[in-house]
Amino acid sequence: MKSEIAIIGAGSWGTALSIHLGNKGLPLDLWVYEKDLAESMQTSRENTQFLPGFILPDTVAPVDDLKSAVKGKRVLVLVTPSHILGSLARQLSPHLDANTLIVNASKGLEEEILLPPSQVIKRELGDKAILATLSGPTFAKEVARQVPSTIVVASENSKAAQQAQDLFATETLRVFTSDDVIGVEVGGALKNVIAIAAGICDGLGLGHNTRAGLITRGLVEISRIGTAMGARPETFYGLSGLGDLVLTCTGDLSRNRSVGIKLGQGDKLEDIIKNMQMVAEGIKTVKSAFALKEKFGIQASIIEQTYRVLYENKEPRQALADLMKVEISSEFSGVRGLDES
Repeated sequence: MKSEIAIIGAGSWGTALSIHLGNKGLPLDLWVYEKDLAESMQTSRENTQFLPGFILPDTVAPVDDLKSAVKGKRVLVLVTPSHILGSLARQLSPHLDANTLIVNASKGLEEEILLPPSQVIKRELGDKAILATLSGPTFAKEVARQVPSTIVVASENSKAAQQAQDLFATETLRVFTSDDVIGVEVGGALKNVIAIAAGICDGLGLGHNTRAGLITRGLVEISRIGTAMGARPETFYGLSGLGDLVLTCTGDLSRNRSVGIKLGQGDKLEDIIKNMQMVAEGIKTVKSAFALKEKFGIQASIIEQTYRVLYENKEPRQALADLMKVEISSEFSGVRGLDES
């Protein structure tokens, strides 16, 4: 059967989504950036580099030619590091068919112009772009194992949201819809920043009280920035906000939390990055989050202190001490829709 679906990006999440769709019996191409890895996956049927231990269904075809992966496809799922989405969209543009649905499954914010992924893609593709975003509390290994999970697909186009929902929904993955694309994407991006902060607290050997307070106040900071960008506040109390935040701040599979743990234990950021096999999106997103906080004049002390630890070599314990001295006001001040002051 001819493949009408392509997943662009074969990291852990892209590979997990290919396994998920392949288990539905859907034929698809999985574009692998590394030529040698693509050849290995064609032979072994396993992504030994990014998702070892999981066999690709027979319906999944690993390929390394981007043009052939894209041409003639009804659905493209983009699962690459967020900072390359703009250049990737430019490469895709000449090969896109009319009415191709593009599902963004990357999480992050463009560092220079501070745009969420769908706006970066739309800037490059213009009217060609029929977009949806997939986000929520999902670790790749658990989706590949078919652990019961929930996720949200957001689009301004209700038909696109429905199409993506139908594509990904199974008995083990419940897919909800939203029309708040900005909220879903901002939640998915900024939770990685708070996860690094939570990891720092864990690396310092602090308690559950500290982590719970940080997650809760971190959600307020995400909401402040998101609503300033035009999102609805309730989105941040859903799957792409609170759900993804709790998972990433507490789960042992979280790369961003792992970065924070190492920072709290005294490792330097450059050494952590050097030894990482996969991207922790939060490292770059910290810069964007701090820039947005400054742009909108928002109090976001957790984001600020996390930025200073990562990029100004501030000692984690001093950052925590300074965080505990921040002047406090009413609990939801600065969150539009929740604060009337």
